[in-house]
Amino acid sequence: MNDLLKYGIIGLSVVLFAYIIGKAFTYRYRIQDTVVVTGLGEEAFTSDLIVWKGQISVKDRDKQSGYNKIANAHKVVANYLKSQGLPEKAVTFNFVDSRERTYSKYEEGKYVGEYFLDYYLTQDFTVESNDVELVENISRDISSLLSRGIDIDIYQPSYYYTKLDDMKQQLIENASKDALERADNIAKNAGGKLGKPVSARLGVFQITDALGEDEYSYGGAFNTSSKEKKGRITIKVEYRLK
Repeated sequence: MNDLLKYGIIGLSVVLFAYIIGKAFTYRYRIQDTVVVTGLGEEAFTSDLIVWKGQISVKDRDKQSGYNKIANAHKVVANYLKSQGLPEKAVTFNFVDSRERTYSKYEEGKYVGEYFLDYYLTQDFTVESNDVELVENISRDISSLLSRGIDIDIYQPSYYYTKLDDMKQQLIENASKDALERADNIAKNAGGKLGKPVSARLGVFQITDALGEDEYSYGGAFNTSSKEKKGRITIKVEYRLK
């Protein structure tokens, strides 16, 4: 009876072992019976929105006089932008920031205190427009206001695209088609046929300079300094082979 039980256990163990080995080979075969490809979607485009910022500033020992001066500078800048064909609604002036400046005084190498120098007042402004070329021209020529006594600092414009969501969908579609074509070519060259996709993983969305001078980022690049840009996305797809 004991021998019968012993042989029964051995037989059952052999069957279980064979079943496990068989499943392992089946799983290994299935893994090898797929192909993984990366599709690319890429498109060049021109920015249709420009954001440009600047700052006017004045210095005065009298605070009220300083406010009067910056109000006058504000008026000059606003009139200039309007005269160049820019609508008033495209320009936003921020609140005036006032800061008291002091300087440290020393006598015979010893610190004797802080002394009032003047008031430094600044006002930032932002131009946002779909007329990219117009704002570009204004940003280059506005420095002419310096000759009229306006202390103004201007910054490099930032460029954006208002139809990014539509373009993303198109890029995903293009990347998917590219992945399908690559996988189909591999299957045909291997003498097989392409089956259904098993899995797909989308890469990060990249916006870079159209000339390709930007580096791609792991978290996704978003270029705002170039008017001419390039959108790019990848998709990794695993297909079953027949």
